[in-house]
Amino acid sequence: MAAEFDIEGRWPELFEQLDAVQRRAVVQSLAAAWHEGWEPNREDVENLTDEARGAIDGAEYLRRVREAAEHHRQVAAAQR
Repeated sequence: MAAEFDIEGRWPELFEQLDAVQRRAVVQSLAAAWHEGWEPNREDVENLTDEARGAIDGAEYLRRVREAAEHHRQVAAAQR
């Protein structure tokens, strides 16, 4: 796990269109996952910021998350 959590510094362009409340909610959600061992990746951060700012709805967010999870599962299986 990375020693420092600076998700906004890593991909600032993803946070530009969020207001203060949206930004805090996204950062808090991502920080909680990071503390549990999740390593931030751009795709996950982009999906969550897209949902927070209303660019996609909850159903599309879940579709993207499931698609990403399946992709990662397949990559992991291929590496075994």
